[in-house]
Amino acid sequence: MKLTSTVLNSDLPSVETRIRRFIADYVNKCRSSGVVLGVSGGVDSCTTAALSSLALGGHRVLGIMLHEEETYNATDIEHAKTVAEKFDFNLEIIDLSSVLRACFRALHIYEEADKVSKGNLKARMRMVFLYYYGNILKRIVCGSSDKSETMIGYFTKWGDVAADISPLMDLYKTQVRQLALHIGIPAEIAQKPSTPRLWPGQLAEDELGIKYETLDLILFGLERFMTPQEIANQLKLPLKRVEEIRRRWLSSEHKRRAPLTTKLAFRTVGADFRLPYTMQ
Repeated sequence: MKLTSTVLNSDLPSVETRIRRFIADYVNKCRSSGVVLGVSGGVDSCTTAALSSLALGGHRVLGIMLHEEETYNATDIEHAKTVAEKFDFNLEIIDLSSVLRACFRALHIYEEADKVSKGNLKARMRMVFLYYYGNILKRIVCGSSDKSETMIGYFTKWGDVAADISPLMDLYKTQVRQLALHIGIPAEIAQKPSTPRLWPGQLAEDELGIKYETLDLILFGLERFMTPQEIANQLKLPLKRVEEIRRRWLSSEHKRRAPLTTKLAFRTVGADFRLPYTMQ
């Protein structure tokens, strides 16, 4: 297999149709009144919100912008408003600052300098709010995780990845950017640097140490059972770099699975006792 950027190109009209159908089918089978989702102003969440609105109608989609004082970014808020207006879905803006300060004060072992633990708390608090809105409004929570970040484990467990459905999770970041432009997301949003906004100055590619264009090709090769050496040779990368990505993918598997339990009974929940997600 030849690893080039063309392998990540998709039949965008077909991809759009399939995702819209998936969202509508799941919501309707659940007899839900719609979806709630976090809208950060980034490409993943804006694309998910837009597709949800196209699938369900904007009146059944509520986007919630959950900002806070430490990472406040006015451009992100304007981007979220732009997409909500263009795709005609409702948008609420909530400041989490006071809630987060209360959490930090209540934690007896809170350490200001531990930005990862602090950032993970922020991500999980966002999900607390989204699920509360989902409960009150009788709606499901729609996630916006992409395949690149899900495969490599670049997310907070029980945080930003927590959702009832994640329509974009089988698209790499570069594919999400292509789809975003296809459905009419403004280029300044589709192409802007990704960030979880968990601490000031955080940029995804800086943390990952690799551009998404390269990361996606490595993951694409691994997905198709290519060896690290084959991938490294084709992409003209050090073998060590490809092996690092592979290790990160494998070592983060625990973040993608339901909790394990001891196998004691005839059929075990989550392992060999699986039921349909929705009941007709």
